[in-house]
Amino acid sequence: MSLYFFRISTGRYSGAADQPYEFEDRAAAWTEMTEVCANLLGGIARSLKPNAEWCMELLDENKKPVFRISLLARAYADDRRSCDRR
Repeated sequence: MSLYFFRISTGRYSGAADQPYEFEDRAAAWTEMTEVCANLLGGIARSLKPNAEWCMELLDENKKPVFRISLLARAYADDRRSCDRR
C-alpha cells in the first residue's frame, strides 16, 4: 500500500490535502482520482471562466506529481473551433 495526496489548482489557488490516502497501487490511485474528478467536473465546468484552468494532481508520499487531470477553458480571438494545442 502506498500513500498519496490530492492537490487542486485553479487560478492563483493551489492546495494539497494534509491527510494522505492509501491505495494498493498506482492503478487504484488513478481509478480513485478519475472518480473524484468525475464527481467534481460538472460544478467546476459550470463556473469556469474563459482562459482559466482547473487541475487535480495526485502526489506520491514525497508530494511529487504522479498524475494530472486538467480542464482548460480557452477563448479565441478568431472563429477557430479546434481542440488542438496550437
